[in-house]
Amino acid sequence: MGTIQIRDVPEATERTLKARAEREGKSLTAYLRDLLNEEAATPALDEVMAKIAADEPVPYDPDFVRETLREGHR
Repeated sequence: MGTIQIRDVPEATERTLKARAEREGKSLTAYLRDLLNEEAATPALDEVMAKIAADEPVPYDPDFVRETLREGHR
């Protein structure tokens, strides 16, 4: 597992993050690790757009949609 060290964090930011960590019952390290893991797991907008562009188009048939709604299927 890697190590990340962040310098020059404003005191107000540190206090805010420590308070949030405490409210969640976590250490600051655990709280920040969770934030970083969540950020890393969330794809960036350009990644999402590239994925959408690479996907096959979904065929759209208005008659099929109307028929499906009429039959009560969702």
